[in-house]
Amino acid sequence: MTTVAELMIASLADYGVTTVWGVVGDALNPVTDAIRREDRLEWVGTRHEEAGAFAASAQAQLTGRLAVCMGTVGPGAIHLLNGLYDAKKSHAPVLAIIGQVPREERGSDFFQEVNNDVLFADVAVFNQTLTDTDQLPELLEQAVNTALARSGVAVLSIPGDVGALELPKGVRSPRFVPTPPPAPASGDDVRAVASVLNAADKVTLLVGHGARDAHDEVLALAGRVAAPMVLTLKAKDAFDDAEDFEVGQSGLIGNPAAQAAFEGGDVLVMLGTDFPYRNFYPTGKTVVQIDVRGEHIGRRTPVDHGLVGDTRLTLQALLPLVEGGKKRKHLEHCLEEYAVWRRLQARLTDPDHGRTLTGRLRGKLDNREHRIRPELVAAVVDRHAPADAVFTSDTGMSTVWLSRFVRMTGGRRLIGSYNLGSMANAMPQALGAQALDRSRATVAFCGDGGLTMLLGDLITAVTHDLRVKLVVFDNDRLGMVKLEMEQVGLPEFGTVLHNPDLARVAEAIGMKGIRVEKPEDVDDAVRQAFAHDGPVLLDLVTNPDEIAVPPKPSLEQMKGFAIAKTREILDSAE
Repeated sequence: MTTVAELMIASLADYGVTTVWGVVGDALNPVTDAIRREDRLEWVGTRHEEAGAFAASAQAQLTGRLAVCMGTVGPGAIHLLNGLYDAKKSHAPVLAIIGQVPREERGSDFFQEVNNDVLFADVAVFNQTLTDTDQLPELLEQAVNTALARSGVAVLSIPGDVGALELPKGVRSPRFVPTPPPAPASGDDVRAVASVLNAADKVTLLVGHGARDAHDEVLALAGRVAAPMVLTLKAKDAFDDAEDFEVGQSGLIGNPAAQAAFEGGDVLVMLGTDFPYRNFYPTGKTVVQIDVRGEHIGRRTPVDHGLVGDTRLTLQALLPLVEGGKKRKHLEHCLEEYAVWRRLQARLTDPDHGRTLTGRLRGKLDNREHRIRPELVAAVVDRHAPADAVFTSDTGMSTVWLSRFVRMTGGRRLIGSYNLGSMANAMPQALGAQALDRSRATVAFCGDGGLTMLLGDLITAVTHDLRVKLVVFDNDRLGMVKLEMEQVGLPEFGTVLHNPDLARVAEAIGMKGIRVEKPEDVDDAVRQAFAHDGPVLLDLVTNPDEIAVPPKPSLEQMKGFAIAKTREILDSAE
């Protein structure tokens, strides 16, 4: 005989799920026991359910396939929420199997009972409770098919007395349907856009993650219309190699060249992106947007021509209609501006920068303790990381340094909580990525605040031999919050972190820990980390006052920063 739990787990393994993440608990004991007996699945027991949900979200983002996490009754279910919201906002197909109190106790305010239907109502595209064997296999099919079709979170709750129920003889196995094939935008819309591009003098492309499967077509379009390409952060790992057109990111992590590309063009073409920061979009331009999701069209900036369809197929239809031969002045100006900016940034990656005249003068203002500059750390990691490494980054300053100094060329991949903007995502997402392929290097750019929020799951890396390289920017600060306060004229408050020696913490757990306090030691430490055949925590003592200047700082931001720094100096002198 087959039980409810056994059918579920065997079906997920048949589909191709290889890992299940979470924390065990009594309501899900039949499910975890079925996993124990299923050789095709690896159970990764995390120390916090949130870490398990982040890890599953990472796997779904990297593969486009279903990933699975679990949490038991009440608190276990609640702990999953943040990671599941990350999956939702990243359009990642994740199945969350949730424990529930026994059927006869539902609605009685039983021990640990929460209303899962209400709890997961906002995060899930499918949210149901399995209460009878007659609901299988249909309910499992609906959960998985909905998660795949809508690229979102499906929640299936299982009361504690249901998982071990035996199914009737002859019950069929679930049938999970493939996602529908992509389709291009309509021909009339494509022809209208071709006319716009042919009439334009200067075109700029804003390229997002939704265009990653259209790499060759995007580059062909850029070449045809001589357009600089501004990349969203999520598009870096697909288009960082487009050096003839790429001018970096916009937004708070951006640079002057990207801003020049926006402001200097007549037509802005948005390809597979829902870039959220409205104040960075240019005004007074003709805007074209191509996106597979119609609800994305025009919700960030007014759009003159919206094309709903797959980016690659739409561009394949568009390219034969677009004329070449445009002047390259706009493109070349932006590329030169980008090259100048990168050369200036590169000075900060020199270990001896603090000994130069410029470095000494700057250091008196923004690095009086002579700590390691985070730009140096990012550049050294970029140099030593394998060409196919997977990178993750915590929200905040860690992402700034990665975006500016790590090149996602070759087979590198990049994920982070770039839509939800959560803290503490980089380490558990790296665990998820590493579990997909333990032979592939996985590098997490961690803030000290983010890492210590889910510090217990360092143990998960050791227990399950997940050989992640955790690069910790240990500046004793919530760095991005500090910068945000200072930009509006407030002295930092509540951002200081009293960290232990994180390398020693890692060593106590069983992970190799390396603490670095001097710029000249960074290169050797990073080299050691990648040479070590196991998980490593690099605890790099970095400068808390490092400034990430936005591409076009406003007068108000500069004034606010000056006021804040004055207040901080006065406060420290009291």
